[in-house]
Amino acid sequence: MSHFKIKFQRSLATITVLFLTALPAMAAASGKVIDATKIGVVGDGTTLNTVSIQKAIDDCSSAGGGTISFPAGHYLTGTIEIKSNVTLRFEKDATLLGSTHVADYRNLDPFIDGSGNPLGHALIVAIDAEHVGIEGAGTVDGQSPKLKAGQKEYTMRPFLLRWVRCSDVTVRDVHLTNPGAWTLNFYQTKGALVEGVTIRSRDLGIHNNDGVNIDSSENIRIRGCDVVSGDDALVIKATSSSTPSRDIEASDCKLSSRTNAIKLGTESIGGFQNIKVSNCRITNTKMAGIALYAVDGADLQSVSISDITMDGVIVPISIRLGARLTSFREGDRPKTTAGKLRDVTIKNVSAENIGMIGMLINGVPGHPVEALTLENIQLELPGGGNAKAAKVRLSEKEDSYPEFDMFGKTMPAYGIYARHVRGIKLDNVRTTSLNPDARPATVFIDVEDVTPADFATAK
Repeated sequence: MSHFKIKFQRSLATITVLFLTALPAMAAASGKVIDATKIGVVGDGTTLNTVSIQKAIDDCSSAGGGTISFPAGHYLTGTIEIKSNVTLRFEKDATLLGSTHVADYRNLDPFIDGSGNPLGHALIVAIDAEHVGIEGAGTVDGQSPKLKAGQKEYTMRPFLLRWVRCSDVTVRDVHLTNPGAWTLNFYQTKGALVEGVTIRSRDLGIHNNDGVNIDSSENIRIRGCDVVSGDDALVIKATSSSTPSRDIEASDCKLSSRTNAIKLGTESIGGFQNIKVSNCRITNTKMAGIALYAVDGADLQSVSISDITMDGVIVPISIRLGARLTSFREGDRPKTTAGKLRDVTIKNVSAENIGMIGMLINGVPGHPVEALTLENIQLELPGGGNAKAAKVRLSEKEDSYPEFDMFGKTMPAYGIYARHVRGIKLDNVRTTSLNPDARPATVFIDVEDVTPADFATAK
């Protein structure tokens, strides 16, 4: 054997040994748990820990990853950015407190929301990261009332948790409260699990504080969460024109909202595909229980919502295909025509203590809602409508912001108002009016291919 071959084989053996030796070290690094208080983080509620927490995250990620554990205490911080392979764990009685000073926050992904407001600041944010998460029995508290009080105009409104273009995200068990804007936001994220999370963001005197907010993302699972929010409790948006929200499932959740409980849309330029929501209980909600809105030129299709109970909503089901045609991201051009809203199934829904009407279903002229199935729907309605209300004619409002009350609060029907629809199947749909009502149960305008297989109303 030549000297060259012997030298090559020895070198190869050395490289192999080094590689195999490195594997356990990498595995250990990725599985290690770091006590935040042992590396300079102070849990006294007054020390600003932004720099020390960020250094811990950066060092942990650089070393291969792991979990940074926060034991019982109160940890004050401004914006912190989670890096790949890092999980933050807040143990029982541990609280991460958001700073009450504007200067302590950063905006790593600015954009404009559906109401024209600039957003993007966050307390905890991850950008282009993978294998990341938040977990534990502790709390993340944004302290938004105090942050608001320090601003003449409340324009710097940080999200609580924000995941931007991330993959393999886990948010489990934590209590999230007092966000400055949306509580838990995913943007262009692929693969996330949100499980056992409690959100409390209602009655703060602050707007735009959604619960779980999913935007232009895919393969997201929401399970067993308890959300009481000031704005939409579970909302799926699509602000990126090239990226739909798709392959999203939510189940076994409790939802309550000052606005809508389950909502697709408002920002809808990217569209929605393959969305499933099941086995959720909705209570004390001041707008729609289920709101499906596509108004920015993209399609909303293949949506299934099932096994939903509601107690205390204004409108159980609100569906709108419109032509507002707005863009939200720099470089995105608005679309020029309405999209499609089709292949939607809503079944096994019961609702009581309803405030206005059972269902509002609206397309626009030339762009109808298509292929809608309503199955096993039980609605207990308030009644009380008069003959004058029965004569009301609702305007089209093709380019308006979509909401349950966009046509006014006087409806010409008490059960179902449907306009510009092609293909609607009613199977075991029951409406009951608790009080006499001079309006008809249904008003259909420009509606074709109705299959009233089993529809009944009682007064």
